[in-house]
Amino acid sequence: MENMRAQEWWRRSTVYQVYPKSFKDSSGSGEGDIRGLTEKLDYLQKLGIDIIWLQPVYVSPQHDNGYDVADYCEINPEFGTMADFDELAKEIRLRGMHLMLDIVVNHSSTDHEWFQQARQSKENPYRNYYIWRDPKPDGSAPNNWQSKFGGSAWQYDEATGQYFLTLFDKTQADLNWENPAVREEVVKLMTFWADKGVSGFRMDVINLISKDQEFPEDDGSLPPGDGRRYYTDGPRVHEYVKDMYKEVFGPNNMVTVGEMSSTTLEHCIRYSNPEEREFSMTFNFHHLKVDYPNGQKWELMPYDFEQLKQLFSEWQTGMQAGGGWNALFFNNHDQPRALSRFADDGKYRAESAKMLATTLHGLQGTPYVYQGEEIGMPNPYWNDMSELRDIESRNMYRILQEERGKTAEEALNIIRQRSRDNSRTPMQWNDGPQAGFTTGTPWIKVDERYPEINVESQLADPYSILNHYKKLIALRKSVDVITNGRYERLDEGHPQVFAYARISTSETLVVVSNFSARQAVFVLPEAFADVSLEGSASELLASNTETTPLLQREIELSPYASYMWVIR
Repeated sequence: MENMRAQEWWRRSTVYQVYPKSFKDSSGSGEGDIRGLTEKLDYLQKLGIDIIWLQPVYVSPQHDNGYDVADYCEINPEFGTMADFDELAKEIRLRGMHLMLDIVVNHSSTDHEWFQQARQSKENPYRNYYIWRDPKPDGSAPNNWQSKFGGSAWQYDEATGQYFLTLFDKTQADLNWENPAVREEVVKLMTFWADKGVSGFRMDVINLISKDQEFPEDDGSLPPGDGRRYYTDGPRVHEYVKDMYKEVFGPNNMVTVGEMSSTTLEHCIRYSNPEEREFSMTFNFHHLKVDYPNGQKWELMPYDFEQLKQLFSEWQTGMQAGGGWNALFFNNHDQPRALSRFADDGKYRAESAKMLATTLHGLQGTPYVYQGEEIGMPNPYWNDMSELRDIESRNMYRILQEERGKTAEEALNIIRQRSRDNSRTPMQWNDGPQAGFTTGTPWIKVDERYPEINVESQLADPYSILNHYKKLIALRKSVDVITNGRYERLDEGHPQVFAYARISTSETLVVVSNFSARQAVFVLPEAFADVSLEGSASELLASNTETTPLLQREIELSPYASYMWVIR
C-alpha cells in the first residue's frame, strides 16, 4: 500500500480546467484553440498548476460543445491540428506539468462512423455498438426514460424501425458497453492518447455506462422518476472501470477522475480507493444542488448554507473513512459561477472569491481551478436569449414556457442564473478589445466587466484574487496536513460561518470563513480549543482581509472574511 501511495503524485497537485473554445484564440477566428493554450502555459506554470485538464478537442459537430465526439483520434480543425496538439503536450512536459484529456465514452456523436454504420441495417456489425430497442405496440418509445437535456431519451430511426438511446442530446447516441468490442475500442483510443504522452483522463459521466438490461419503466417511486435509477452506477460499472485500469490507467501510472452523475458516497469510495484499482478520484455534484428546490435545477431558491456544509463534511469524513479521494471544485464548464451563486459578485467580489478559494483549498482532495475562477469572474449579464449558445439552455427556455407555465421573462431570469453559458464566456486576459481573448468576433459574448476583471491587472497586485490562488496552490505542496489531515467540522450549524479543522499527529489546520455580507463572530468549540490552542504556536497561512488575526477562541469576521491557520 505504501508503494502505491508513493505513486499517487497527484495528491498534492492542483488541476486547472481549460474550456478551449473560450480560453485563448491564437488565430482571430473568435474561438479559442490549442495554440492559444500553448501560448498561456507560462501563466499556468507561474500560478503553480500541476495538471491541465483539456476539454474535448476531437472532431465533433459541436451540438454539445465537443462532448459529441465524431472521431476520438483526430483533432477538430476548429482547434488546430494534431501537430498543434503534439506541440502542446511537449511544452507541458517541458514545464514539469501534466496533461489530462477529457474522454467521452458513455456516448458518441451520431456523426461517428460507428453510428453511421450502425443505422444502415439491423445486421450491420456496428449495430450492437449502440443501444437499440423496438417501439412499444403503440409505436411509442421503449420506456419513459428522460434525456438529461429534456424530452424523451429515445430517438426513432425510421430506416430500421427501432429507437436508439440518447441520455443527453438527441445526437449523442449511448454506446453499448455490454458489447466487448465497444470496450476494446475504448481501450484502443485511450492507449492512442497515452502513447502521445497524455498523463491522465477525465472520464465524462462515466458512471452511466452500465444500464439495466431490462430497460424498465420508471414508476416514479424514487424521485425524480426519469429513469436514472436504472443506469446510474449500474450493475457492471465497476467491472468496466477495473478493466480500463488494468489495460491503460495502471500501466501508465495515470491520474484519472471520474465525473459521477447522481452518484452515492459508497460508490465513490469504491471508484477512488486505490486498492480497488479504478480511478484516482471522483467528482460528485451533490453540493452544487443546494439551491435546487426539490431537486429541480430549473427552479430558483436561495442556496441552503447548512446543507452545503453538511455535504462537504459528509464527503470529507466518508471518503476518508473509506480510503477514497475527492476531486474538490466549486466551478466547471457546466455550472454557473460559484462567486455569483454562493457569495457576492459585486461589492465584496474580491473578498468573496478569496473566501470560496480558501474554504475549498483547505479540504482533503485534489482541487480544480476552472478558468477565470482565479481572477473572480462572475456570471455575465444576459440581455436576452440571442446571447446564449448552450443547447440545454435553449431547450429549457422553451420547455419552461410551453410545459411549466413560465412567462418569457420568468424563463429568461431562470436561464440567467442556471445556464451553463455562465461559465463559458471568454477568459479575460487584459483590458484591451475583447479582453485580449481574440482579435476577431468572439463566438459568445465577453462579459462587460472585463476592464476591471482581468489577468493582467491582477498579476501586478500582491493582494489580488489571482495571487491568493497562487498562495493556496503553493501551500498544498508544502503543508502536509492539507493532504493527510483528518477532517473535523467546527461550526456546529453557525448561520454565517463554515469552520473546520484538518488534524494530523504533528499539525492542525484551521479554516474559518464568513459566507455572509454581515459581521460575524465565531467561537471555537471548547474541547477543540482546549486541546489545540493550549501551549501551541499558530501561524496565519492565508487571509483575505487587511488584518492578520491571531487564532484564538473567539474570532471576529468582517463580511466574507476567511482565514487559514496552522498550529504546530
